[in-house]
Amino acid sequence: MPKITRRSGELPPGEAAKLHSLVDYRPGSVVSRALVQSEIGSLTLFAFDKGQGLSEHTAPYDAHVQILDGAAHITVGGRPVDAFKGEIVRLPANVPHALEARRRFKMLLTMIREKKGGG
Repeated sequence: MPKITRRSGELPPGEAAKLHSLVDYRPGSVVSRALVQSEIGSLTLFAFDKGQGLSEHTAPYDAHVQILDGAAHITVGGRPVDAFKGEIVRLPANVPHALEARRRFKMLLTMIREKKGGG
């Protein structure tokens, strides 16, 4: 399991921010920074050093990975996907997925929690 360094710090309202500069690479680590956390979803930035990753797991909600720098090797439901800067990959709810940094990369993870019931 990689060492994950978490930084806090939501985005200030009404200001433009360069996403790729809000999280830094750290040797041998995965660094994350939560930008938005709410009951309906979250935005989290990640920086993966080469050789780091997240082992296969599932999430109860759809997730979207936007590559901000470098390239990621992602497996979704056993299918390999190579995603590059400027690309996005949807990770469906309850489908096993994993990420691997064959070279370092940064990503924005958007989790959208589905509203259940008669809303």
